[in-house]
Parts: sequence; structure tokens; C-alpha cells
Amino acid sequence: MATLRPRIAELITLRADLAELRADLANGGSSPLGGVPEVKALEARIYAILEEFNTHDIQVKGFAPMLLDFSGELDGRPVLWCWLEGDEEIRWYHRVECGFSGRRPI
Repeated sequence: MATLRPRIAELITLRADLAELRADLANGGSSPLGGVPEVKALEARIYAILEEFNTHDIQVKGFAPMLLDFSGELDGRPVLWCWLEGDEEIRWYHRVECGFSGRRPI
């Protein structure tokens, strides 16, 4: 998680900027964050980070809040180590077939 934190923080900032920019453009047509080109640029940066996660076998299960799963094994059974935005570290896991509702503390 330590190596991912800067990218996660960047993604959260980009997500907030994009939400504000879209709201401003929808409500008044202008924003201090820019216009349609900036929307497209933010979207491209977000997708690039998400693709980077994917290339490292990190599953993005949620975007707001961020929910990330990492493949692993526990007691000979495949599991997903689960991190939810706001967690300091990975403290949860769930069986692959159970999903978020099957989360258990490590």
C-alpha cells in the first residue's frame, strides 16, 4: 500500500476535480477548473491510473469510494485482500466468490 498511496491520493484528487468541473459546467457553463478540454484531460489521467492499477493485477471494484482488491491466498484458498478508501492499510479479505459482503478482518 505504501507504494500505491501517492497514486491513490492523485486519483482521489482528480476524481474530486472532475466532479466539481462537471457540476460547474452543468450549472453555469463555466468553472475556474476549466472547460470541456479539461474534463477530457482529467478523464484521461484517471483512466491512465486505473489502467496502471490493472497492469499490476489490482482490481478496482469501486471508484467513489475507492475499493481495491488484490489477489492472494489464505489457508490454501484463493482470496482477495481488500482495501477501502479511508483504511490505513489492508486489514480485510474476502473469498473470491463472496465479494464485498463476505469481507472479514485479517
